[in-house]
Parts: sequence; structure tokens; C-alpha cells
Amino acid sequence: MSATKTSSKITDIFREEWFLLLGFVTVAIFSLKGHSLFADLPDPVGFALIFIWLFAVVLGSCLHVVRHADGLAEIVGEPYGTLILTLSVTTVEVASISAVMLDGARNHPTLVRDTLFSVVMVILGGMAGFSLLVGGWRHREQAHNLQGANAYLGVIIPLAVLTLTLPNFTVTTAGPTLSPSQQLFVTLMCLGLYVAFLAIQTGRHRDYFAQKIEHGRPRSGRDSWLRHGVLLLAYMLPIAFLAEELAHPIDYMIETLHMPDALGGVVIAVIVATPEAVGAVRAALANQLQQAVNIFLGSVLSTIGLTVPVMLVISRFTGRAVYLGLSGGNDVLLLLTLAVSVVTFSSGRTNILQGAVHVVLFGAFLLLMFQA
Repeated sequence: MSATKTSSKITDIFREEWFLLLGFVTVAIFSLKGHSLFADLPDPVGFALIFIWLFAVVLGSCLHVVRHADGLAEIVGEPYGTLILTLSVTTVEVASISAVMLDGARNHPTLVRDTLFSVVMVILGGMAGFSLLVGGWRHREQAHNLQGANAYLGVIIPLAVLTLTLPNFTVTTAGPTLSPSQQLFVTLMCLGLYVAFLAIQTGRHRDYFAQKIEHGRPRSGRDSWLRHGVLLLAYMLPIAFLAEELAHPIDYMIETLHMPDALGGVVIAVIVATPEAVGAVRAALANQLQQAVNIFLGSVLSTIGLTVPVMLVISRFTGRAVYLGLSGGNDVLLLLTLAVSVVTFSSGRTNILQGAVHVVLFGAFLLLMFQA
């Protein structure tokens, strides 16, 4: 009987975690045959197959990382749960940016900027807009905690402006870059504000984010912290390797096919934001808008607050230049999106109209990427 139960448990685990095997098989294939596979990039069919294959495996692995991080978060509680969730997603993003930035014939100095801006627009434009649309369509009007949204936006706005707009107006260094002392200030500012926010979110003002803190559910005995922790790390391994492999088709699109430089940032943003997007839409459909707000505003905050310092440190150690200031109409679009977000979440209630406005802003982002 015991052997039967053990066999049944192993079968259940395999059904839930079969994607992990696919990830490691993909790693093995590209480790052994990657050079010959990338030789087919000039062939449109070969290029499409390789890009879709790598993108799907990295995205699927990222979804499973977030699933197990969420499981750990519910077990260990706050503040450790929030740290696990944000650090897991940020690790995926940093690994992806580093792989693309350090690969190819040129060093992609705008990749960090493009990825940050893409994450902001994908989340505050596409994800927030679609969540508010489906939520408003089903429930007509939805409520959220005004204090929580204000706390998020009160930190996101200075972080976004000081990292993506300010470098365009500094004169100490040429171009949309920062001097070493300015980079140090931005690094400490991002980390300091993020830590301060984390302190109020998990401490004295937990009630501002009530639905996020209280959304846990009783878990079965098999959902142990050890199982979630081991599987989270296991899913991270294919991502770390395949992100570097994904850099090859992305480089090919940008350098050979002359696609927009921002496309690399958009690909990474989609990988990072998709897991949160699924959760935000589900929460909005379930009329739990506060949870959706916590998801997409928290994603933007952690992306800027944690990714910028890490990438600036990597830039210093590798000698690779990092351009942070946005160019052209993107600067205006960022400020407009932040202003609209303040208006959207200023009353504590949302409807389908706000969702439509955010989706339009996302459409403008896509248009400017190809026709600046």
C-alpha cells in the first residue's frame, strides 16, 4: 500500500512539474546543438521555430517560478513572502537583461532603459487596462484601497522620473547617462525607497494592502516550503541558461533584420509581466480589484526599485555603458501614463472607461516603438 501511495505521489508531482523536464531537455539540446541550430536563423522558418521554442520555454519556466514563489509566500508569510516573490521575478529580469546586453556585436546600451519602459507600459498600460476592462465589464464598478494605491504611486513616480527622465537633462555626462556619483545616488535612492515601502507594506500599514496580505488559503500537507523552494530554484536554472540563448534570435532581429532596438526590451518585459498579468486579470474577474492593484503596481515598483541598482552595478563591473534617459515621444508617454494612473486610482473606484484609456496608452506605446 505504501509503495502504491509513493508511486501515486510521484505521478502527481510529474503531472504538475512536467514542464521542468522540458526545460532541462531544451537546455541540453541547445548546449550540444546550439551552434548548428543558430546557423538556421537566416531561414525564416528556422528563425520562427527557434524563437518561439526558446520564448515559450523561458516564459513557461517563469510562470512556474512565480507559482512556487507564491506558494512559499503563503507558507512563510510576510515580509519574507513579498521578498521571495519580488526577488524571484527580478532575478529573471536581471538574468534576461544581462544575457542580451552582454551578447552580440554591440553592447545594447539602451536595453535596460527599453526594458524598464516596456515593463511600465506593458503593466500600467496593457495589464492594468485589460484588468480594469474585464473587471468593469463583469462588475460595472470596482473598489480598491485608495491609501494603498497612493502609497504605490507615491514611490513609483519619483523612481520612474529620476531613472528614465532625469538623465536626459543632466549635463555632467554626455547623452542620456549619469555620472558615477549620480549613479550612486540613483542606486541608493531606488533601494532606500523600495526598502521603506516594503517596511510599511509588511509592517505598520499592512491594512493599506489588505486583500494582498489576506489572500492566503489553507494548503495541503504536500505543499511544504522545501518542495516549493527546491522546485523554484530548479525552474530558475533553465531560465538562466536559455535567457542567454534567447539573446541570439533577439540580436538577429535587431542587428540583421533592423528591427527597433526596443524590441529586446519588449520581449523581456512580456516574459516578466505575463505571470503577474494572469494573476491580475483573475483577481479583477473575481471582483478583488485591490489584489489586482497590488499585483500590477507592485510589479512596476519592484522592477524599477530593484532592477536599476543591480544593472548599474553590473555596468560598473563590466564597463558596459547604460543609457537610462528615454528618447523622443517615449518621455512624454511615460509622464502621461503616470499622470493617468494617478487619476485612475485617485477615487478608490474604477470602471470600464479607465480600462479603455490605459489600453489606448498601451497602443500608443506599440505605435511609437515602430514609428517614433
